[in-house]
Formats: sequence, structure tokens, C-alpha cells
Amino acid sequence: MSNSQAIGIFDSGIGGLTVMKQIMHKLPHEKLIYFGDSARLPYGDKSADTILRYSIENAIFLMEHQIKLLVIACNTASAYAVDKLKQILKIPIVDVIQPGVEHAAKASRHLRIGVLATRATTESGIYPQQIKKKLPSCQVYSMPCPLLVPLIEEHLFDHPATQLIIKDYLAPLKQSSIDTLLLGCTHYPLLRPLIQKEIGPHVYIVDSASTCAEHVSLTLDTYNLHASPDEKPSHRFYVSDYPEKFRLHGSKFLGHPIDKVNIPLKMKFEI
Repeated sequence: MSNSQAIGIFDSGIGGLTVMKQIMHKLPHEKLIYFGDSARLPYGDKSADTILRYSIENAIFLMEHQIKLLVIACNTASAYAVDKLKQILKIPIVDVIQPGVEHAAKASRHLRIGVLATRATTESGIYPQQIKKKLPSCQVYSMPCPLLVPLIEEHLFDHPATQLIIKDYLAPLKQSSIDTLLLGCTHYPLLRPLIQKEIGPHVYIVDSASTCAEHVSLTLDTYNLHASPDEKPSHRFYVSDYPEKFRLHGSKFLGHPIDKVNIPLKMKFEI
């Protein structure tokens, strides 16, 4: 592997840009290649076997671009595929679950942590399992939120329906008197202002994007793979469907234009 090679990032859609944005801020000299599997989202309502298959296909596509490190910028894919990908790939892999867990465990004052996640991530039990490894007496309250990813992908951040759905999802967590709320999906930080307003200022919100970026930096340290400070990187974007929609929404979120979004010609996207 060469220090000048790119970091590969994949997610089911636009949500992984929350991770990419933090990596760009933390590691401005690194080249990034992003793949959003927009043809097959959301991953959160798929079976474990399907999520694993999609994740392997996404990783293979990015490996064809000679990446030096893989970031699984999707909590659902991290829950079901990270162990298998670490077995079959010969490059470092960073997922988004462990950094978020570590942050939430440090932040919780009264050992009452809520988790918002997709249905598949919730059913995997990965967050309560990992949190209790660090805080055995912690009470973890998980809430599946299957409607949030489609609303975010449609850019309906300020729609009244979105506000009502968030209110409904958070009601049980408010009754449980949580002190920390972990956003267990990389799409959800895009709704953070609405979530914070509804859950209240006394609840500390953790999203794994910034902690994931920190872990990427530490992993590059470990493998001595940091790009040269003189590097002037260019970033590439790929999706499995709706490239223009991704380009427009992605440009707004990243804060700079995305000139081109490609659809891979070699991949077969079976729905």
C-alpha cells in the first residue's frame, strides 16, 4: 500500500457524507472515494444475509480503486459485515459503531443511554452488547426508526411529517429519562437539530461521524499511511442510482460543489 492511495468510504446512500465531511476536516490531505448504494437503500429493512452481500460488493468495488483503508460509514453494514470484511480484505477497516459506543460510554452521567437506529441495527443487538461491555450496569434503550432514512434521502428535513415522526420515536426515550442519546445511523446527524429540540437540552447527543474520523486518523498512524502534507487531494463520488440527486444534496451538505457523480458500470445492483 502507498500513502498516496485513497481512503474508500461506503454507505447505503447520502448519510455516510456525515462521516466523509468529518474525515475531510480532520485529514484534509487525504484522497477520498465515496460510494453510496442509493439503488438499494435503506439497508435497515434488509435481512442480515442481504446486508452482508451488499457490503461485500461495495467493498470489492472500492478495492478495485486501490484504496489503502476502508471506512464502513453505515451502522447497519457495520453491525452485520465488519467481521467478515476484516477476514477477506487485506487493508485496515474502520467501522462507525465502536467509536460511537466509546464516546457514549464516556459521556453518560447516569448510565442511561438511548440509541436511535435502523430496524436491522436494532435487531442485531450490537449497541447494547458493546455498551454493556464498557458499562455493565448501564441501562440501554434502543428505538428502531425505519422511516427516518427515507425522509432524509428525500431531503425532507423541515417537513412537518418528519417532526411528528421524530416526536413519536423519541417519546419512549424521554419517558426513560436517558441522559445520552446515540445516533446509531450515519443519516441521523442530518436531523440532529430537530432531535435535540425534541429530546431536550439536558440530553447529550452522540453521533459517530467525528469519532469515526478520529479513529481513521489513529489507524493511519498505526499503519504509517498518512498522505503527505503537500498532497492536494481530489475526491471521487459514485452511486448506484440517482447521481444528480446525490450531487445536488451532497453539495449542499458538504458545503462545496460536487462536480461529478458516477454510476459504476461493472457492478450489478440487484434489488
